[in-house]
Amino acid sequence: MLPYGLILKRRNINLGQYYRPIAIVLVLLSAWLCWLVQFHQPIELIKQYGQFVFLGITGAIFANATGAGGGVIFIPVFSSLNFSEVQSVSTSFMIQCFGMTAGAISWSSYYRRHHHHDKTWSGFIPSILLAATCSVLGLWSSQLWQLNSPSSLHTSFSLFSILLGIAIIISSQRRTLQSHRLNARDYCWLAVIGYLGGIITAWLSVGVGELLVIYLMLRGVCAKMAVAIGVVVSAITVWSASPIHVFASSSHALFELVLFAGPGAIIGGLLARKLALILPVKTLKLFFSSWIILTGFVMI
Repeated sequence: MLPYGLILKRRNINLGQYYRPIAIVLVLLSAWLCWLVQFHQPIELIKQYGQFVFLGITGAIFANATGAGGGVIFIPVFSSLNFSEVQSVSTSFMIQCFGMTAGAISWSSYYRRHHHHDKTWSGFIPSILLAATCSVLGLWSSQLWQLNSPSSLHTSFSLFSILLGIAIIISSQRRTLQSHRLNARDYCWLAVIGYLGGIITAWLSVGVGELLVIYLMLRGVCAKMAVAIGVVVSAITVWSASPIHVFASSSHALFELVLFAGPGAIIGGLLARKLALILPVKTLKLFFSSWIILTGFVMI
């Protein structure tokens, strides 16, 4: 029988594991309540926009379980609500600042715990640093040089969704040899994809994560690592646009909707990694690709 002092010590250790998550939840809940009371008639606001919590959860789960940005879910919904193009993109960016950040933290924690010394994940950090840097440069190049989308948001998003869905299906079906390390040519392509993906993300609020995941899977990289890289790079990219879409007084984001969809996206971002580890990545991607192809055709 264990001594009473040792039993208490073990109980304190077990309880200590829950103190930090509980403290984080309480801090986030307090911050959300402070944000809520800044609006007039908060009860009416909850009745009107409360259902968008589920939109945030759904979008973040798809985004962080597959490596694609949540915009592939948000943009069609906002289009059906008759949002303007700039309002749709800004609101999507702001929600992703919540969801993609939660997903990036979750996937990074998974890497540190399970794959920090795994050779198959040796390219995780270098790929993120290179692709994210180029993606941010691409996004801001689009903004500073006023590189506008060649067509309307509806048309661009529809075509991008259809092509993306087909590419995901091809990458999921194709069998490739698993390569443990990325070579110099791969890093060159990651830089190019990151830059072009950043420009596309500036237009559509999605792009860079999806393109990176597709390329890495075609190159035979571990599917989970490919998704993790796409999520982290997307998170960095959307935050790099925060001076425009989040903190600027001229932001077109609908803050009342983000008030509810944002916390939902955090929940979805934290759940997504567990879902991606439980379900086969191929199944997730086939379901996801079918959804976005259908969305693309509907929006044309």
